[in-house]
Amino acid sequence: MILTRSPLRISLGGGGTDLSSYYKEHEGFLIAAAIDKYVYVSVIERFIKKILLKYSSLELCDSVDEVKHPIIREAMKLIGLKDLGIEVVTMADIPAGTGLGSSGSFTTALVLALNAFNNRSIGSDKTAELSCCIEIEKLNEPIGKQDQYIAAYGGITCFTFHKDDSVSVEPLGLSREVLFNLEDNLLLFFTGFSRSAGSILKDQNSRSQSREAEMTENLHFIKELGLRSKSALQAGKIKEFGMLMDEHWEYKRKRSPGMSNKMIDEWYELGKKNGAIGGKLVGAGGGGFLMFLANDPNKLRETMAFAGLEEVRFGFDFEGTKTVVSS
Repeated sequence: MILTRSPLRISLGGGGTDLSSYYKEHEGFLIAAAIDKYVYVSVIERFIKKILLKYSSLELCDSVDEVKHPIIREAMKLIGLKDLGIEVVTMADIPAGTGLGSSGSFTTALVLALNAFNNRSIGSDKTAELSCCIEIEKLNEPIGKQDQYIAAYGGITCFTFHKDDSVSVEPLGLSREVLFNLEDNLLLFFTGFSRSAGSILKDQNSRSQSREAEMTENLHFIKELGLRSKSALQAGKIKEFGMLMDEHWEYKRKRSPGMSNKMIDEWYELGKKNGAIGGKLVGAGGGGFLMFLANDPNKLRETMAFAGLEEVRFGFDFEGTKTVVSS
């Protein structure tokens, strides 16, 4: 049996510049952090030569071509697993559609597990590369590369997306004091809204591809905020980072009409009046988790709980996608 796990993620600056429609023209930059909430994939050989899949649905197939789950089907084809008796089971600490990069985390965990099942050892770079190939190239999803890369590498990491499709990876060097400060004061609250990132990112992608000036300038500014966030965090200026998050959210809201809604805007303003320096919706927008940097975390927790939002406490993950069991 092979069991792998892959961390979910939060974005700390520059999100959106990892779409090829932007970085192939201007290069992208962002900071992301892996958190200790995971997607798990187990792969087991079956005596009966059929493919059994257990996720939110159940599939029993005679061949790879019959598999309905698009990521599993394309991953098995790409890795060369055909006509095998195999069982694939997926589990997650937090459900999909909540803005924490679950699709990318699932794909990286699956890629690592299927390669291990096929007696191949691959590193973080290959795991991320193959996962991007499956989701972006094979399935034509209008998404960026952030989720696959931060899931594969883990940590708090800077990524530069180059015009030639290569990706530079640089761990963000933080002091222990700053790291602990972030873990204590970055708070996640579930809005109760789940959504697919595809529709929001499809709009952004098409506007970037058509070289719409407003979208391009917005993403230029978002990239600059990502670079400023990097400098602020490395200098230990946590309050400045929180203010940059607030500025980031204001620009992010302008990117798409589906980015926010009246209720989310009200919760955000409520948070800022009750202990938050700044924050944003994590992910493409439209729902999922509100993330705040707090200067009074207890007051913010009480306020959000009274407003009906559930907090999910987390720490950072520094291992990335890994094999947990191999037997």
